[in-house]
Amino acid sequence: VRLHSHDVRYGSGSGQQSVTGVLAADDGNSYWRVRGRTAAVCERGTPVRCGQAIRLTHLGTGRNLHSHRFTSPLSGNQEVSAFGEAGEGDYLDDWTVVCSGTYWARDSEVRFQHTSTDVFLSVTGEQYGRPIHGQKEVHGMAASSQNNYWKVMEGIFMQPSEVFKAEQYHAEL
Repeated sequence: VRLHSHDVRYGSGSGQQSVTGVLAADDGNSYWRVRGRTAAVCERGTPVRCGQAIRLTHLGTGRNLHSHRFTSPLSGNQEVSAFGEAGEGDYLDDWTVVCSGTYWARDSEVRFQHTSTDVFLSVTGEQYGRPIHGQKEVHGMAASSQNNYWKVMEGIFMQPSEVFKAEQYHAEL
């Protein structure tokens, strides 16, 4: 399932832009930009550390992956939405990358844990009807499970910065 969003608002809960899961591999609304957490600078090409807080900004609408204590419409878990304008939102847009090792590796599975409410970004079997028929509900779950692993499937990958390369290969004499 791919993390998807488009400018369709929830009809209940927060009324913010919906975030769903889709199966289509060629879905243009499933592209997200990894950015530094709210009010933090994240230089392009800097690897993301396991345990680091980030924001995911939807490329199509410029809204950030967001969560708060609203109930999700189908499962009754915590709502996940897209919020903000032009990549600017608030502290509820911050997610911690949960992975093994030191850095988030391109081919490895990761979890995203909401920094303010501690839920994990999850997708289970609940599906919407109209107007987004067949799309799966994305929500926050309190416990980690097989439903909250995510993996990068495609995109633009930056080469590690020179600072990172020096850190990796530096040895004291």
